[in-house]
Amino acid sequence: MRMPGARGPLGAALERTLAHAPEPDGWATDLVAHAADAVAAATDPIRDDDLQGSLFTMYALQYGGIDGVDDDWEWQPSLLAARAVLERGFETALRAAVAIPETLAPHADAVAECLFAVTSADSGPSLSRFVARKASRTQLDEFLIHRSIYTLQEADPHSWAIPRLTGRAKAALVEIQSDEYGAGRPSRMHSAIFARTVRAAGLDDAWGAYADEVPAITLASLNMMTMFGLHRRLRGAIVGHLAAFEMTSSIPNKLYGDGFRRHGFDADATWYFDEHVEADAVHEQIAGRDLAGGLVEAEPALLPDVLFGAAACLTVDGWVGQHMLDCWDHGVSSLRASNASQSRALSNRDAPAAAFAGEPR
Repeated sequence: MRMPGARGPLGAALERTLAHAPEPDGWATDLVAHAADAVAAATDPIRDDDLQGSLFTMYALQYGGIDGVDDDWEWQPSLLAARAVLERGFETALRAAVAIPETLAPHADAVAECLFAVTSADSGPSLSRFVARKASRTQLDEFLIHRSIYTLQEADPHSWAIPRLTGRAKAALVEIQSDEYGAGRPSRMHSAIFARTVRAAGLDDAWGAYADEVPAITLASLNMMTMFGLHRRLRGAIVGHLAAFEMTSSIPNKLYGDGFRRHGFDADATWYFDEHVEADAVHEQIAGRDLAGGLVEAEPALLPDVLFGAAACLTVDGWVGQHMLDCWDHGVSSLRASNASQSRALSNRDAPAAAFAGEPR
C-alpha cells in the first residue's frame, strides 16, 4: 500500500519516522509521546482523524506493508508502544459507547439465540435499501470506496483468531474462512470478486488506494477488527464481531446487488453481492452456534467479550452507514472534503436518505 497522508501531528511524526530504517536498538520516544498527545486531544477517539489514520497506517505494516517502508518496522518496539497507546484509547472509547446484551447462560444454543435476536433487532441505518432504490451512480462509487477499506482484504482481520482458538470454534472459523478465501481458488476469493466490482465501476482496486478519501469512522471499522484480531485477549470480541457480521450480510447484499443492477451493472460486476446472499445464509448458522457458541462453551469467561464484539460490529458499521446517508441526504459527498473531487457532484440530491433510517440494513 502507498503511504497514507498524515491527518494530524501524530500522523506527520509517524510519516517522518517510517521514512527511515529503524535503528536496531533505537527507541522513538517522540512517537510514543505524540501518540499520548493524540489520545489526550481526541474528544472522540473513534472519529478522530489523526488517531484513526495513524492506527490504520500502523496496522498496514501487519498486513501487506507500505511502499518504501522498511519491513522491520512491523515489530519495532517503540512503534508497538505508540500503537498500544492508541489502542487503549480506542478500546476504552468503544467499550464506553457500545451497549451489550445482558449476560446469559454460557451454552452454544443460548449464545446463538442471543446473537440472532440482537442482529434481527438491529435498527441501524438502512444503507442497503437506499442503495437498492435511490442511490445515484456517484453514490455507488462512494459506497464502493468506503467498502474497499476492508473488503479488498476481506476475511484477513478475522483470520488472526485461528491460532488463538481450539476445537469446535477453531474448526468453525476455518470452515467460514475457507469459503471467504475461495476454497483454494484465487479467482473466487471474496476480496478478488469485490475487486471485479471495483474495476467495473472504473475505480482503483489496490487496497488502501482511497485511504486518504474516507473519514475516520470508516477507518475505525477496519481498525476495530484488526485490534480485536491481533490481540489474543480479545479473541472473544473478534469471534463475536464475525458472528454479527455474517448474520447481517445476506439480505443487505441482495439489496446492494439490486442497486448496482439498477444502474446497468452486469452479473460479473454484481457477483460479489450475489455470492454473499447464499454463502452468508450458511455462514451465519456456523458463526452463531459453532464458532461463537463453541467458544463460549469452551471458555465461558469470554462470553462478555463475544457479546461486546457483536454489538461493536453493529454499532460501528451502523455509524459508517449513517454517515453516508446523512451526507447524501444533505446533497454532499460522504468522502473527506479535502480529498473528494469536486467532480463528484451528487446527481441524486432529491433522494431523502434519512427516510430510510431505522429500517433493517
